[in-house]
Amino acid sequence: MRAILPLLATGLMLALPSFAAEQPMPADAKAMLAKAVAYYKDHGRKAALEAFNKKQPPFSDRGLYVFCIGPDRTLVADGEFREFIGQSADIMKDASGKKLGQSFWDAAQKEGMGEVHYQFLDPKTQLMKPKVSYVEKIDQDVCGVGTYEAN
Repeated sequence: MRAILPLLATGLMLALPSFAAEQPMPADAKAMLAKAVAYYKDHGRKAALEAFNKKQPPFSDRGLYVFCIGPDRTLVADGEFREFIGQSADIMKDASGKKLGQSFWDAAQKEGMGEVHYQFLDPKTQLMKPKVSYVEKIDQDVCGVGTYEAN
């Protein structure tokens, strides 16, 4: 038994860095958004929204996904929660009750892009955690990608 404990401890220590590497970082969210913007511009709105909604790489990966809000403030793409497509983007609220759809829309209107920081439920841990979404205005839509911030 004593010989097994050091092996288990070593195995856990080796596994922790790989687990941490799996957690998407803000740079990963920014990179996915850049790919989404380029795809939207190259292939047009219809093809882009279809691609974003497929829940497949490169627009869905390790909990990152592209979402888009249309000019009428409805969710027109969501690579993770497709059941919300067609509903008001303001059904999404942070822990304080802030309407996220409006916050995303406003952040992208100022300079064509922006970021929104908020508290949101992490489905993996079931805890409220700080999250950031990077958003960009593309033609008539505002698209974004969010990730939980490192503690």
